[in-house]
Amino acid sequence: MHKSLLLLMMAAALAAQSPPRIGTIDFFGLRKVSEAKIRQTLGVREGDFLPASKGNAEESLEKISGVVESHLEAVCCDEGKMILYVGIEERGSPHFDLREAPEGDSKLPDEVLATYRRFQQVSADAIRRGSAAEDLSQGYSRRADVTTRAVQDMFPALAAAHLAELKAVLHNSEDENQRVAAVYVLGYTPDRQTAVNELQYALKDADPEVRAIATRGLVALAVFAHLNPKAGVKVEPTWFIEMLHSLSWSDRNRALAALQILTDNRDPGILVELRERALPALVEMARWKTPAHALPAFVLVGRIAGRSEQQIQDTWTSGEREKLIAAALTRPR
Repeated sequence: MHKSLLLLMMAAALAAQSPPRIGTIDFFGLRKVSEAKIRQTLGVREGDFLPASKGNAEESLEKISGVVESHLEAVCCDEGKMILYVGIEERGSPHFDLREAPEGDSKLPDEVLATYRRFQQVSADAIRRGSAAEDLSQGYSRRADVTTRAVQDMFPALAAAHLAELKAVLHNSEDENQRVAAVYVLGYTPDRQTAVNELQYALKDADPEVRAIATRGLVALAVFAHLNPKAGVKVEPTWFIEMLHSLSWSDRNRALAALQILTDNRDPGILVELRERALPALVEMARWKTPAHALPAFVLVGRIAGRSEQQIQDTWTSGEREKLIAAALTRPR
């Protein structure tokens, strides 16, 4: 389904409903600028409607001294109300750099695009029926729904036959819908390390949907690598660690999911890199008010602190988040 159609559907749905109210406001990126100053400038609080203009609100925040850039993202839902995430990049803070959108006119072969559109249709139908389960053990998604899986099983052959065209679209096409389809199909490339390399490239695409699909594809490849260590497939954690500094809540949330898998075996090198390059970001995310959003970061903080999975779970259940966070912050290097 093209983004234009999705946007029209969303607009129609919103028009038929009352404006959503805010249940929770959470922040990330604040080091020197105070939360109180951000709240004052934002001009909304819990219980209010979402800002009438996202762009105007971000523009106001970026006038605050020390703020380089801001990003608002509303996520559903907290007891029927929206969760508003306010991302702030301060001057001198780590920066997640995205590429400019390409300007070329590369296009996917008709066969590839038609198959991808067929997948979108049957996948949407399956989800409406409540069938969204998938198996990632092969390094790519195979859905439980028989019809969807049958279409997905066509992608490895298509990826092998049209690898050059898929790469060209991802790297050169100005059409984000073409890049979305290309990166999805690239995840099925039989040479899994080639798939990893292309999807890691896509993590810095200008389009958020391209980044989202690339992240999901890399999670599947990380699952395959974990299950098949002799296959030699390597998903680098560095890309996801950089993503923990994104102004987009969605980028951060997906990076957390990938890093949980990549640190399942407690690889000391990855944990050291996480500690040195992203511990403050993980700590602020582990303090988020929405438990489901905070837990993945909390697990990573616990692993950095050297706690067992059972200890992490016990500390979370007991509500002693700060105890574990302190252990991670004070653990000798």
